[in-house]
Amino acid sequence: MSIDLPSSLDTQTVAASLAAFSAFAAVLALALPASPASRLQARLRGVARERDRLRSMRLAELSAREAKGRLRLKPRGMAARLAGLWRGNTPETASDLAAKLKMAGLRGPGPEALFLFCRVALPVLFIAASIGLGLLRDLPPSRTLTLALASAFLGYSLPRFILTRMVARRQKSILRAFPDALDLLLICIQSGMSVEAALGRVTSEMASQSIELAEELSLTMAELSYLPSRWRAYHNLGERTGLAPVKLIAAALAQAEHYGTSIGQAMAAAGRECREMRLFEAERKAAALPPKLTVPLVVFFLPVLMAVIMAPAGMKAGSVLKSYRQGAIAKPGEPALTRPRRALSTRPQAQDGPR
Repeated sequence: MSIDLPSSLDTQTVAASLAAFSAFAAVLALALPASPASRLQARLRGVARERDRLRSMRLAELSAREAKGRLRLKPRGMAARLAGLWRGNTPETASDLAAKLKMAGLRGPGPEALFLFCRVALPVLFIAASIGLGLLRDLPPSRTLTLALASAFLGYSLPRFILTRMVARRQKSILRAFPDALDLLLICIQSGMSVEAALGRVTSEMASQSIELAEELSLTMAELSYLPSRWRAYHNLGERTGLAPVKLIAAALAQAEHYGTSIGQAMAAAGRECREMRLFEAERKAAALPPKLTVPLVVFFLPVLMAVIMAPAGMKAGSVLKSYRQGAIAKPGEPALTRPRRALSTRPQAQDGPR
C-alpha cells in the first residue's frame, strides 16, 4: 500500500512551509526566555495580594477585639478642654505620658485625655468631699483644711498610681510568658518559617498563657505588614513593652534584617543573653534578701527568741520571790517568822574544878 503525494507539491510550497516554520521557531525562541519572568511576576503579584489580605484580616481582628473598650479617638467636650488646659502644667511630657499609656495597653489620644481630665477633676472632687465631711461632723477649721489638702494630694496622685500599677501588672504578665514565647519563636525560625509566620504561630500558642504578650506580638505582625520600615516595627515592640529582654530580641531581629545575617543565629545569641540576664536578676534578688530580712528578724523573731530563752529563768525567779514574800510577811493571828537562831554548840562546857 503506497501513499501518493499531491501533484501540486512543488518547490515553492516547500520553501514557504519552511519559511513559516522558521518564523514560528524564531518567535518561540524569543518568547521562551521571557516566560519565567512573567510567571515570576505573576507569583509575586499573588503573594502581594495574599499579604494585603492577611494584613486587612489582622487589622480587622485587632479592631474587633478592641472595639468594646475603645474610647473616642478625638475627645470632645469639657474633658478635652480641661485636658488642654492642664497639658502644659503636668510634669509628664506628652511623649512620656504616651509611652506610659502604651505600656499599660492604652492607645490613642482618648486615654491621654482621660488621664489629664482625672488629674484635674479628682482633686476638686476630693476637696469638695472633704469639706462636706468636715461640715457634717462639725470638725474644726484646721482639721478640715488639713483633710482637704490631703484629699487634693490623693486625688492628684491617684491616676498616676493606677497607671503605674497597670503598667507593672502588664509587664509582669509579659515577662512571665516571654521565655516560652522566645523558645517557640526560635524553633519556628530555625525550622524555616518566616518572621511573620513565626510570630503568627507564637501569637496563637501564647494567647492562652498571656493575652498581653499575644496582643503585642499580633500588633507587631500587623506593623510588619504595613509599615515601610521593618526596623520601626521591632523598635515599637520594645517601646510598647518597656522590658529589657524584649528590647534585646527586637534589636537582634532588626539588626539581622538590616545586615542580612542569619535570623536564627541572632535569635539564639539573644536568647542566651536573655537567660544570662534572668540568672543575674535572680542572683541580685538572692543577694538582696539578707538585708531585707534584717528588720523583720529584729522586730519579730528576736523578741520571741529572747522570750523563749528568758521565760524559764523569769518564772523561777518569780516563784522564789513569791515564796520569800509569803514567809517574810506574817498572817494575822500567827507569830511572825523570825530569822532562825544559830544552833547551840554541842561542845561540853568546862566545869570549874575544886579550887
